[in-house]
Amino acid sequence: MSKLFYLRTSDDALIAYRLDGPAELPLLVLSNSIGTTLLMWDGQIPALSRHFRVLRYDARGHGASSVPPAPYSLARLGMDVVELLDALGVQRAHFLGLSLGGIVGQWLAVHAPERMERLVLANTSAWLGPARQWDERISEVLQAVDMQGTAATFLGNWFPATWLEGANTQVERFRAMLLATNRHGLAGSFAAVQEADLRPDLASVRLPTLVISGQYDTVTAASHGASIANSIPGARLLTLPAVHLSNVEFPREFEAAVLDFLLAR
Repeated sequence: MSKLFYLRTSDDALIAYRLDGPAELPLLVLSNSIGTTLLMWDGQIPALSRHFRVLRYDARGHGASSVPPAPYSLARLGMDVVELLDALGVQRAHFLGLSLGGIVGQWLAVHAPERMERLVLANTSAWLGPARQWDERISEVLQAVDMQGTAATFLGNWFPATWLEGANTQVERFRAMLLATNRHGLAGSFAAVQEADLRPDLASVRLPTLVISGQYDTVTAASHGASIANSIPGARLLTLPAVHLSNVEFPREFEAAVLDFLLAR
């Protein structure tokens, strides 16, 4: 396991991050789904780090990063990435984000395109519904006795029913991440999703973009991925027969698509 480093951001949060792969290779940033840590990418590191210096980090409120008071703005989540690049002395990087990480990637493509090379947006959306539904979700997670119910809901949205029926190592890995997630960090991140509506801005994006969606995703539906791909000029779309965590459910297909796209001349 690579060493854990920490960045102190301009607003005094601590962001935990790891680096894998030779330092001389181009940088690829990995950004996580809400409710997970940088460990969600463990399966991809061997393949990706052969071609890239891989930077993965725990979003604020998650994992080994600090839990600043909620709410978190989408702009602040995006600036955490920019400040990580600044700290590493990297002017431009490739970016791969899944779910909330994909929303952050869209924000970066719109507001900091000069820092991005190629963009992969996986199982994500430009808009996830009316603000009032998020008020209810934020209230529920803050008032719950523990994270058991929240974890069960997330896992039901993330994996095929067959994976949930028996003992599944991957499901248990993600259950542990969810149960260890600070509820205030989760609520703060929900607020960033609540405010996000990138639909009007995507037509301005000029970065080479690959969109990956899950055919059976009930969170960020395949139609959401198609809408993003249709909105960004020249974007490619790949739909895998997955639910939400397509990198976990179909790792080889996911990695092959990402590498084919990022390494293309």
